[in-house]
Amino acid sequence: MYRILIADDEGIMLESLRKMITNNYGREVEISCAKTGRAVIELAESFRPDIIFMDIQMPGLSGVQAMREIRKLNQSTIFIVITAYDRFNYAQECISLGVLEFLTKPVNKRVILEVCDKAMHQVDESRKKRSDDLKIREKLETVVPMIESGYIYNLLLQDEFSTYEDQYRDLLNITAENAFMVVVEFGDSNENGVLTNAIGVSVRAGRFYSEFRETAHGFFDCIVGPVMGNRIVLLIPYEDKAASYEDRIDILQNARNMVHRLEQMAGDVKFRAGIGKVKPLTSVKESYSEALQALREGKSHVVHFNDIPVVQEYDGEYPRDLEDSYIQRVLEADEAASVSVANRFFDWMVANYRDHREDIEIKVLEMVMRVEYQAFRKGSAHYGFRYRENYIRDIQSCKGFEELRQWFLKKTQEVCRGMTTVKEKESESVVSRARAYIDENYQKDISLDDVSRHVDISPYYFSKLFKQQDGRTFIEYLTGVRIHEAKRMLRSPGYSIKEIGIMCGYSDPNYFSRIFKKYEGVTPSEFREHA
Repeated sequence: MYRILIADDEGIMLESLRKMITNNYGREVEISCAKTGRAVIELAESFRPDIIFMDIQMPGLSGVQAMREIRKLNQSTIFIVITAYDRFNYAQECISLGVLEFLTKPVNKRVILEVCDKAMHQVDESRKKRSDDLKIREKLETVVPMIESGYIYNLLLQDEFSTYEDQYRDLLNITAENAFMVVVEFGDSNENGVLTNAIGVSVRAGRFYSEFRETAHGFFDCIVGPVMGNRIVLLIPYEDKAASYEDRIDILQNARNMVHRLEQMAGDVKFRAGIGKVKPLTSVKESYSEALQALREGKSHVVHFNDIPVVQEYDGEYPRDLEDSYIQRVLEADEAASVSVANRFFDWMVANYRDHREDIEIKVLEMVMRVEYQAFRKGSAHYGFRYRENYIRDIQSCKGFEELRQWFLKKTQEVCRGMTTVKEKESESVVSRARAYIDENYQKDISLDDVSRHVDISPYYFSKLFKQQDGRTFIEYLTGVRIHEAKRMLRSPGYSIKEIGIMCGYSDPNYFSRIFKKYEGVTPSEFREHA
């Protein structure tokens, strides 16, 4: 069904157009008519036409003025202008309003029907696009929660998340570099700041999770995590590096309103929310820890970390962001970035505490030892009780700040390189053991699973690691070993071609012949003849 509005101050013209369109399209169209600009606007509000035939010259408001008002209400209406003049002053404005056609009176039936067909085709295309958009939106409503849950899960639980964090941020359209976390907790009742029956309510959470998401998005532009026990985590991207007092009050008020709405939505379920401070996205996990602490130590429904009685604050100005960035870059083995951040941090210490050499020495030692130990905990560095026996002596023997800086940078570089070297050596060791196993067992029916089990890592990771280190896939290497041995045996007349195939791991002689020719360009028989 197409809704068509005909606007013309001439009754004969109105009736003529109505008759032409009705006779040709019958029940496919619903037609309304208006004789003044004002009537057109009022009728367009209630009738919601798909197509409007608009006369330019009408009593009161002109056709252009009427189109301008209608366009404010409906961007998709298709206008077809009818005028008694070949040229008129409104042409440019009509074009800006997206007029489909200009028809000059008198208009014959063929032209009217051709224009109708064209306009109806556009209406169909527009409806199809809207339908397709709705289908995509419906699919996204299923997929987006999974992506959001995956992002939150990885932020909280994955140590090596930076390699694909950008993909998540692109998919979720996160442009801010900072964020804070809200942990929402739910239970049957609130007793002294503790929600009871956490396990029972977590089982019921699946029933209200979709409504929870919708409610949370109504109060915050946020990423909603999965149900984790009786908690759901919200990540709220934030443009500034810290929230002002006024913003913090607004955040608290929004969270209180959200909790109130959630309790109305879920009926007999009680909710609490803890809010962490704004952090760089790279260290937003700290905000999660703060939100949990706010929940533990606060007694009200909604608690901000800054409002709990004991808040850890550094005495004086301190570049916490630089320290966090330093640790992160070192653990990523990003030597250039680590050295850059270390330099900036050292500059800050010298600029602010030049007269406190021992304090600077202690801080340098602390930071180096922190990254060394964390690298060890990640399995990316060697560690021994006496590895640091000369650290204090080396630091104290530095003649000035520049020597101390160079020691700091040198140790930073050593940790980065050590992490890279350990990883490379471990990878090389795995691939070396795999190659040795293949070299010894190529004549057997061995598979990728067999070799990955031998080196004790998953098949997927082994396959990727082998290709990175060797430059060939597992199958390519195995086939290369088998073909090499087959060529060696073919040069001797002691075995038949079938026996050689079996001894090289190919029980099917035809398959052996095909693989050999693929790699060598000749069959085993031809190779033996020319050997």
